[in-house]
Amino acid sequence: MAINCENYEENLSFCNCTYPGCSHKGNCCSCLRYHLKMKELPACCFPNSVEKTYDRSFQKFIETYS
Repeated sequence: MAINCENYEENLSFCNCTYPGCSHKGNCCSCLRYHLKMKELPACCFPNSVEKTYDRSFQKFIETYS
């Protein structure tokens, strides 16, 4: 959980995740592990306009930055 992350407060200051009730917000290690397991990337890999679509696929990442 995010409570165990020593960088939790600092991470929250730049986390752009808008998913309501996200249990990984502020805990980058947990977030990255979760999203990679789901074959996607975390919110911080996308600009805000793309992040809010919740399409965090590798394909969307490539489209966004191509």
